[in-house]
Amino acid sequence: MAARDVFDQLGLTEYEMTALTTLFDLGRTTAPNLAEATDIPKARIYDVLDGLADAGYVEVIPGRPREYVARSPSDVLDRATENRRQSFEQFERAIDRRREAFLSEFQPRYERATEGHRPAEELFRVVDVGDPSESGTQRIYHDATASVRVLSKGFEYFDRIEPAFDDACARDVDVRIVLLSPARLDEESRSIQQSVVNTIEERYPSVSIRYSNEPLPWRGTIADPGGNGTAIMLVQEDDVPNHLRQAAITENQSFVSGLAHYFDLVWETVAHDDRQANTP
Repeated sequence: MAARDVFDQLGLTEYEMTALTTLFDLGRTTAPNLAEATDIPKARIYDVLDGLADAGYVEVIPGRPREYVARSPSDVLDRATENRRQSFEQFERAIDRRREAFLSEFQPRYERATEGHRPAEELFRVVDVGDPSESGTQRIYHDATASVRVLSKGFEYFDRIEPAFDDACARDVDVRIVLLSPARLDEESRSIQQSVVNTIEERYPSVSIRYSNEPLPWRGTIADPGGNGTAIMLVQEDDVPNHLRQAAITENQSFVSGLAHYFDLVWETVAHDDRQANTP
């Protein structure tokens, strides 16, 4: 991810991004000076700066005229994280206040409509590969309480689910990963896998990684097979493009336990020497 991509995560407008980055360069300055330096219309510059100040990214210095100075990039990221946390907590409280009324009205409707038309316990549900499957994977990490098991070719989607991965590791969830041996990967996939492994070894030393010299017929993530477990899996289909693939998510405890048992069998038979195994 490029440095400027962070501004998209912060939800800044083009004018706000321009104003903030220019303030990083200029330091303390006035709104008219900033407007001139950025070509932001003078009619808009105060609204832009007020928005940045409300978010905690810019400090307003009283005076005649008022001056503005950006907070440090580190403070900006910390403030953005805190803003998002507070926003989520407000959302969570709002949902909790309405939960009982919502369930009282709609749960009976749902049960009447689906009575006799669905099995007592669904085996799995299907989601498209991409954002839906990655969102499902992130939820598995966030909800895990004891263990997470990963089967993957190269864990090439790691950067997109790392915040959830980090959350699980921070809570001392036992994470184990089986990857396909780099000797079975093409050069590009091998490079991606190595980069991911380097990141995990550097940031998450408690995570164990092993390598399979045999093909992995399916890939997926399994959490808490001994309790309220969840798993997501997809069959390895190299000839099918990602946008046409689908993944299965299951909360059926027997199915989750079976997948975890398969993982354990693979884990016990694959390479233990991580460094040696990762050398083609």
